[in-house]
Amino acid sequence: MKIYKSLSEIQSDLADNKISCVELVEWYINRIDEAKRLNAFLEVFNTSALEKAKEVDAKLKTNTAGKLAGMVIALKDNLCYKGHNVSASSKILEGFESLYNATVVERLLAEDAIIIGRCNCDEFAMGSSNENSAFGNVLNPLDESRVPGGSSGGAAAAVAANLCLASLGTDTGGSIRQPASFCGVVGLKPTYGRVSRYGAIAYASSFDQIGPITNNVADAALIMEVIAGNDEYDSTVSSKLVPEYSKQIDTKPAKLRIAYIKDIIESEGLNPEIKAHIYSVIEKLKSEGHTVEAVEFPYLDYLVPVYYVLTTAEASSNLARYDGIGFGYRSKNATDLESTYKKSRAEGFGTEVKRRIMLGTFVLSSGYYDAYYSKGQKVRRLLQNKTNEILNNYDFIILPTTPGTAFKFGEHSADPIEMYLEDIFTVQANITGIPAISLPLGKHSNGLPFGIQVLTKHFAEAQLFAFSEYLMANYSNLPPSPSP
Repeated sequence: MKIYKSLSEIQSDLADNKISCVELVEWYINRIDEAKRLNAFLEVFNTSALEKAKEVDAKLKTNTAGKLAGMVIALKDNLCYKGHNVSASSKILEGFESLYNATVVERLLAEDAIIIGRCNCDEFAMGSSNENSAFGNVLNPLDESRVPGGSSGGAAAAVAANLCLASLGTDTGGSIRQPASFCGVVGLKPTYGRVSRYGAIAYASSFDQIGPITNNVADAALIMEVIAGNDEYDSTVSSKLVPEYSKQIDTKPAKLRIAYIKDIIESEGLNPEIKAHIYSVIEKLKSEGHTVEAVEFPYLDYLVPVYYVLTTAEASSNLARYDGIGFGYRSKNATDLESTYKKSRAEGFGTEVKRRIMLGTFVLSSGYYDAYYSKGQKVRRLLQNKTNEILNNYDFIILPTTPGTAFKFGEHSADPIEMYLEDIFTVQANITGIPAISLPLGKHSNGLPFGIQVLTKHFAEAQLFAFSEYLMANYSNLPPSPSP
């Protein structure tokens, strides 16, 4: 069977009876089995995926199939699927079976997507390399000595290795976009509140968003069209109408106003080849009549500190429920109530999760709340205001997704601060709640891909998809340019 890179290809072959959904699912199951060494999947849902495939094949014969018929999709292991295990790649939830569907899962199934399995990730979505999973590292399929990125590393690796057509991840500070960049695929973080978080195991509730990882912009737009929109189970979701994103991506953009943040592009930490590629994109956009200008963003040094102060505070609250009492892991060494709490959490959580819980508890503690958490919230507002000010004058902001290409295992794991700085270009979108997409537009001389990130106004995903399609069609692998 040929390797499919888009849903349109699959649906064309389904219509011509060249394949069936059952055959397609069986093919993906075999590919996953052959690629076990990547550790991208923690579990393959063979039985339920094949049952759904049979159901979709029957619907196709009567022309009653949904718009995602033929899409074989994987879930990051923090999204609930009724009757299936979900663990957030943590020992503390090992063997836990979900009692309900996440809203996004419900909507995928309603449009006849076929969910093939759950993908490995950093424990509780805390990490930038997928080295923090309780179930082992995910390998980057493009270079198995390197990380796939995190925390949605398994979800991105699965798409890049053609183990599924698409996947859903979560993005709290770049956890969809960073692995998409490292694995050479498309990754979208929607506007905060565009997609329901109901059924996503929380890390930091005011930052988390669910989004697609795909091979192309069209499939990302179609998935968003299905999963976005109001939800009675999530009070933070917007009731704004969801546009038909998939029907607006072919629009050739009018003359645009585009900003790039000078301090980021000129950062010493940015790989020179990525910098040169961004300048080539800027020059080509200018040559085609678009306005592209450098803007000042004097708060760059505050992005990562604010992100980690606020997200760890929220994490310490959200993860308090994993106590060894109600559900999940309970230590066999516990002797009373207090030791049940202490030992279950100490044994059940990994090192990075415990580090963030302790940091979050500290910044919320008496005597430090005002100095850290309260001040962090004030700086967050400052960052939001400055970002909105830029986007009031420009249609898009262009940034690198990551400072470099995928790094080797162990390269940053000895120093947490060094690892946290991997998020420096992605956290702005989560802090401010705006949508952002990583597009695989570049290839480094080391043979690895890297992403270019595009940010835009709240709820402007339709314009973001249209511009992204334009960039993907015309701006891949441009020759490098010197600084303008």
